[in-house]
Amino acid sequence: MKSRSADPALIVQMRNIEKRYGQVSALRGMNLDLYKGEAVGIVGDNGAGKSTLVKILCGAIQPTAGEIHLDGKPVNFSSPHEARLSGIEIVYQDLAVIGHLTITQNVFLGREETKRVLGLRLLDSRKMDGIARKLIAGLDPVLENRTRVSVDSLSGGQKQSVAVARAMAFGPKVMILDEPTAALSVEKIERMLTLIRTLKESGLAVILISHRLQDIMTVCDRVVVMKSGALVRDLNVGTTDIDEIVKLMVSGGEMGAMPKASATAWSDHPTTPPAA
Repeated sequence: MKSRSADPALIVQMRNIEKRYGQVSALRGMNLDLYKGEAVGIVGDNGAGKSTLVKILCGAIQPTAGEIHLDGKPVNFSSPHEARLSGIEIVYQDLAVIGHLTITQNVFLGREETKRVLGLRLLDSRKMDGIARKLIAGLDPVLENRTRVSVDSLSGGQKQSVAVARAMAFGPKVMILDEPTAALSVEKIERMLTLIRTLKESGLAVILISHRLQDIMTVCDRVVVMKSGALVRDLNVGTTDIDEIVKLMVSGGEMGAMPKASATAWSDHPTTPPAA
């Protein structure tokens, strides 16, 4: 069998990931593959390990055991900054935007563009504002000409657009969205789902963590069901439904009787990459 690690569409492989806090196991041998142009929904009850898994991928938490490969090469992120430099971005549910700063300042926070003037390195405000306008226009056209207003003056959905624009500003390979539609109106939810489709079409791998299973069934290609820190099932959205997913979330799919995905062979994962 051809090794998936040689597949150019495969961006991320997480294998046998464990995270222990003393005697408590937050993750138990978790496996996950991410492909270019694919959205993967991760679901499970509170405590299933969803947030722990993505925080490990984005460098906020270090695993107790396991391996992560990015573009076929082993990586070990010691901080979110390292993961971000490698192209992995996350938009948390609390957004983490700075209210008293402008949209442009939030988009470039910690990664400001500079220019040299008479030998001095100064902020390139015009360049940053131009980039911010283009990014925000694709997310919320109403904000295109408001990039110099403070984020405190924006609605919740608009603040979310700012957080997503910040994540997109530096050409990520992987975009992780944590409950992006939880507090949005129906109109804003549709806009977010359209954005996810756009991210997929641009070649990004997208992780969507959501309790709204209808959103996952609408925009995702696969759904990964977790329970008690372990993988229950990795399903193709086209061959499952919400009823089956809910049953797996509740029962764990009789996890003890299920074969564990291989932790020794990088080629032994049951998912299929998206069509080219």
